[in-house]
Amino acid sequence: MKFGIVVNIARERALELGQKLAAWLDERGIDYLFETKSAEKLHNEKSAPIERLSLYCDAFISLGGDGTLLFTSHYAMTKPVIGVNVGYLGFLTEFSQDEMFSAIEQFIEGTNTLHNRSQLEASVTGKSGPRHFRALNDVVIEKGTYPRIPTFVISLDGELLSAYRADGIIIATSTGSTAYSMSAGGPIIAPKSNVFVITPICPHMLTVRPVVVSDDKIIEVSVDAPDGNFPLNCDGHLKKLLSPQEVVTVRKSSETINLVANENRNYFEILRTKLLWGREHIFGQ
Repeated sequence: MKFGIVVNIARERALELGQKLAAWLDERGIDYLFETKSAEKLHNEKSAPIERLSLYCDAFISLGGDGTLLFTSHYAMTKPVIGVNVGYLGFLTEFSQDEMFSAIEQFIEGTNTLHNRSQLEASVTGKSGPRHFRALNDVVIEKGTYPRIPTFVISLDGELLSAYRADGIIIATSTGSTAYSMSAGGPIIAPKSNVFVITPICPHMLTVRPVVVSDDKIIEVSVDAPDGNFPLNCDGHLKKLLSPQEVVTVRKSSETINLVANENRNYFEILRTKLLWGREHIFGQ
């Protein structure tokens, strides 16, 4: 068993936890590799480029917040990921810092279960051929620095859904429904629901609302504008600047992400805790 470890090097607490984790694994003779930047920050010689970790490692450990887990999952491919929360909200990171060692032990013993999460695939065809990008949370097309209000034209399975005048469009998985989509007014969707949500960002149309669609739909989005460049972001990372009328095709990816589950966590308890739901009501009284 060999672990690939990714640390949020911008957080001192995550670096401290990385040091403790390395010592703990060394004591037990468990093999591991840090991704290169984490290893450099921790002065650890056991390292490999993030792009190659999945070739050497059987599972991954992410030390950081949800952003670190998203970054790790992209390179983990289908390998299991143990997410340890050293961030704030922590919707995706299943384990607290105190639970880290027991989670690793349980994973090695094979007593953990995995949450299989769907991903999005965004495709853009250019002069050099099609380019494909994956996202666990969301695919976002924004107006960026464009000074006016563009129109986003959306089709489902080749049929026009609508043309939205807005600052952008978010296409999110159920996993990503508690991320950017939620902050833009989208619904919270229970994990592993077989749907996507299309959420406009600051729509300039009073009747526009988020739309939930089956995840077997093929979604096409283009920007109707006379000029400009429009950022295409996948899980918060800029992938391409789109030209007007350039079509982005979004569908369910054939590749899934496997997150190691915390049996002591309940999703709805997380919502109550993280979003402060029901604070004015004492349950059971």
